[in-house]
This record gives sequence, structure tokens and C-alpha cells, in this order.
Amino acid sequence: MQAASFPNTVVIKGAMFIGGEWRCGVASNEIEVENPATEDVIATIPEGSAQDAYDALEAAQMAQPSWAAIPAVQRGQMVSKLADAVDANADCFARLVTAEQGKPLDQARGEIGAVSMFLRYAAENARRIEGDILPSGNVGEDIYIRRHPHGVVVGLTSWNYPAALAARKLGPALVAGNTFVLLAHEITPLSGLELARLAAEVGFPAGVFNVVTGRGRTVGQTMVESPITGLITMTGSTRAGREIYRAGADQLKVLRLELGGKAPFIVMDDADIDAAVAAAVTARYTNCGQICTCNERMYLHSNIANEFLEKFTAASAALTIGDPMTNPDMGPKVSGVEVDKVADIVRQSVEGGAEVLLEGGPLNDGQYAKGHWYAPTVLEVTDNASPVIRDEVFGPVVAALRVDSFDEAIAKANNSEYGLSAYLFTRDMRRLMRAPHELKFGELYLNRANGEQVQAFHTGWGQSGLGGEDGKYGFDGYLRKQTTYLNWG
Repeated sequence: MQAASFPNTVVIKGAMFIGGEWRCGVASNEIEVENPATEDVIATIPEGSAQDAYDALEAAQMAQPSWAAIPAVQRGQMVSKLADAVDANADCFARLVTAEQGKPLDQARGEIGAVSMFLRYAAENARRIEGDILPSGNVGEDIYIRRHPHGVVVGLTSWNYPAALAARKLGPALVAGNTFVLLAHEITPLSGLELARLAAEVGFPAGVFNVVTGRGRTVGQTMVESPITGLITMTGSTRAGREIYRAGADQLKVLRLELGGKAPFIVMDDADIDAAVAAAVTARYTNCGQICTCNERMYLHSNIANEFLEKFTAASAALTIGDPMTNPDMGPKVSGVEVDKVADIVRQSVEGGAEVLLEGGPLNDGQYAKGHWYAPTVLEVTDNASPVIRDEVFGPVVAALRVDSFDEAIAKANNSEYGLSAYLFTRDMRRLMRAPHELKFGELYLNRANGEQVQAFHTGWGQSGLGGEDGKYGFDGYLRKQTTYLNWG
């Protein structure tokens, strides 16, 4: 894997990183990596086989005992060195993310900042691995509860934040004493490979961090089903999460699944409308709407709905769309398949009675003749079962539905199989206090836009996942507990 410079005339040839070595894989097949803004092939990667997956798992398994034997503080120091290397290469790393994923360069720089933050926070937790000593009910006996690593952790990441999602899992897994095998999504594999390049550069022992490339149904399934794998941590679609859940059932795998979302954005009649509009725009259109916590459906009190929609629609129409290297408000969608998926949800919704307030839609002409472009689209619906309300859009499309009360907004918001995040704008303290009790979601944003804090806990309920990431609870998920009854009487 070369450094992330991306001259326009060069197609980077990637390789897998297994056991401290770069290798092309058992098979000769390759996957092309496309720039979503231009449709140019910017890299090729090996289409990994089941054997490549086994090799990576075995390398991680071989390295794990000696890695776990290193004091946690020293493991944390190594992870901090990786964060230093990320910072030193931040601009090139951000350009790589923009080239393979399509987000505007400033947003990619923010993602690389998150990579460093996740790693540093994990390193700080090296001194916080705790146990317990409990009194026994027996004479002359103590009970000890210790935390141990799971062993080999497999990380499966989505394409929307390819660098940050890898670091979010890698840092705590390594500090806890596990070794790690990463399968980045085949659309955006280069960020994970760049992270491996930097890890090798700072001197991680061979096998501690491995990256395989390929497709989930081959490489991913092999790693999920392997008896070597101790923990699987995955960020992706609910569909993929269900498949992993089934594949891991026979081995009773320990799973951490961060899956899809369908966040309601509730605005009540006493809200600061301008603040709510600004937050709704940020929460819908950042990264072209490709965030699991995005504003996916808006419930607006009927007394303020007209004002809100007028301002929100105008702000949506004013967003700039273009070459992500020039920092527009929005870059392209990640792929043509994703554009078609979003357009199909809009088509079904309009056929079902949705009113188009801002047409937006796919862009295909002029400067948009190449690439995967989708302009902001705003709909209004009256049916909470409309496809645009029911299904995860994961793109720059949002629907509004009017409500007459807080209770109605809560009921409609909760009427979803997803339970990742929800928003509420109100000045009424009673409503703010009711929200955590009545909104059935793992993460709430009250009077603010989205954006997690590393010390908190990012978790979904229902079809939005199992377990969670970040903070002390996320870190603890990379450790398992052992109870010892020590009788000294």
C-alpha cells in the first residue's frame, strides 16, 4: 500500500496486510476502487479468499498471547504512537478519504481528526481496566472478578466513515489486549490499508493488526464463522447485521452490531425555529446524508410547520454540490447503486401521495455528467407508513409530517423498527425531561444537531444494533469477565 498521495495519472495497487507483511492474496482477482465524484478507477485491491481470511485470523491468533502479556499502559503507548502518525499524515489521509468516499475535504479532515481522537481516548483507557474483589459467603474465601481480552477481534466497517469507523474499533480492541483483523468495505478499502501502513511504520508487532480486502459474503463470512474469532464488531446495514447474527449463531459469537437508523427530528411549537432549521440541515445533509444518526424524518408541530418548512426548504435549495476537493456543502453519493436506491424510495413515496416541496433528485448533466450526484429533496407526507418515513434513506432526502401534540410526535417517532437516534427541539423543560423516558432510542439529541462525543456511549436499540461504541461502556465491550473463588482458609 503506497502513501495516500493520489496523483491523477496513477492507479494505486493495494495489497492485504497480514502478519506484518503486504501480500496480494491467494486468488488473482481484483476489485476496482472508484472515485465517486469522477467514476475514475483510483486503485485496485485483491479480492480476498477464504484462505486469506484464515491466514489473517491465524496471524492474529499467533500474535495475541504476547500482545496481551504486554502491560496495558505500553499497549496504550503504541496506540498513541499510531495517533501521532495519523496526525502527521492527516492531510494526505483526508484526501484519500475524499477520493474513495466522496465527502467534502473539510469533512474528511474532520474524520481524520476523529481517527486520532478515537485512538488517543482508547490509549487513555489503559489505566482504567478494572476488576473487583468481593466478600464471599464462605469462610476464608475471596471472590475476584478480572477483565481479560476476548482474543482475536474481527472488525467489519461501512463505507460512510471508512477511517473513523476502523479506528473506533481498533483502538479499544488493541488497548484491551486483543489482536485485530479488519475487513473494510470493498467500496472504501483504502483508509483501512492506510491505517495499517501507519501501524507498521510505528512498529506494531506482526499480526497485531491485520487488514484483509474483499467481499463480505466470502471474507467476512469466513471470519464470522471461524472458531478463532472471539468477538465481532460491525458497523453497517441492518440487513448485513442480521446475516452476521445468523452466521455467528452456531459458534455463539460475541457480537457488537451498530446498524441502520431512522432518526425522527421533532420540532415543537415553542422551539427556536432558526436553531432547529440549522440543526436539521446539518443533521440531514452532512456527508450527503450518509450517517446512521442523520435526520431521516421530521415531525413538525402544525403551528410552526409552515415557517419551518419554508426556511428548511430554502436552506436545502441553497446548498452547494460539486467537486469534494473544493469543499462544497455536499459531494457525491458513494455509488450509482446508492443513487438508484434513494431515487426509488422517493418514487415510491410520491406515487403513494407524498408532496414534493423541493424536487432535487439525481444530477446527470454538465458538471455532473460523471459521478454519483443527488440534490437535496424535501417531501411532505401525511402517512407515517410512507416509504420515505419507514425505510432508511441514507441520502439527501427527508420528509416532513405534521403533528398536533407532543404525544402524537412521540407515538409516531416510536413507530419504527429502528432505535438508534432521535432529535427534539423544544423550550419546554417538561418535554425535555419526558423525552429520555418516552423516546425509545439509544441516543438522543435535545436542542442540538448530531455528533457524538468520544466519552459517551453510541448505541442502538431494536433493529439498530447490539452493544455499542465509545466511552467506558464501549471500551468494556472489548473485555470479558472472569470470576475466581479463592479459598485460603
